[in-house]
Amino acid sequence: MPSTCPKCRRVLDEDEICCSQVRYTWRCKQCSKLCTGFAIPYGRCFLCGGELEVIEGRDLGDSMRFQAIRDAVQFELNAFHFYKLARDKAQSPEQRAVLERMYEAELDHLHELEEKYHAHLDRNVVELSANEDALLSNWLFQGISVDGGVRELYQAALEMEKRTRDHFKKMADELPEGLEKDVCCELASEEEEHVALLEGEMEQI
Repeated sequence: MPSTCPKCRRVLDEDEICCSQVRYTWRCKQCSKLCTGFAIPYGRCFLCGGELEVIEGRDLGDSMRFQAIRDAVQFELNAFHFYKLARDKAQSPEQRAVLERMYEAELDHLHELEEKYHAHLDRNVVELSANEDALLSNWLFQGISVDGGVRELYQAALEMEKRTRDHFKKMADELPEGLEKDVCCELASEEEEHVALLEGEMEQI
């Protein structure tokens, strides 16, 4: 039966997981990679090898008041719809399979944002059919083509992840020290991880 999240007070469906299940949050002191989990972390950052610190008692309140979090959610939604559109137009089974993995990865990224920043989305949002012309004219996709082979698809995805990473880096550079700057650095690190994952997959092609 529906319940209410004790942390953000959102009403949840029976099968949804919310903030109350997140027991620990930790961040790398070097690259700002933010992680959540049920156990206290040990070792060092898997992304850069930096020292980890547990973050206790951080309350973002309404996380969508932060421009960076709103941007992150919108970028992931845009990329999700972009890959879904491209998949539906794919000319070969190989292209279709790669694009399907990519749009499913973007959906996973959306869920990660919800978990880390309590940026809850209406489930209908990811089912909406984005306006094709408006989507393709977005700055994130300018000059990006998904009409090539598998390697070209990965290169297009890499370019989009790098543009997103650089967006958050630029935002962080322009902000004074504080919570909003920390969030920008965390989101830039998240995109850096996505870049590394794609590069790793490209090496297997």
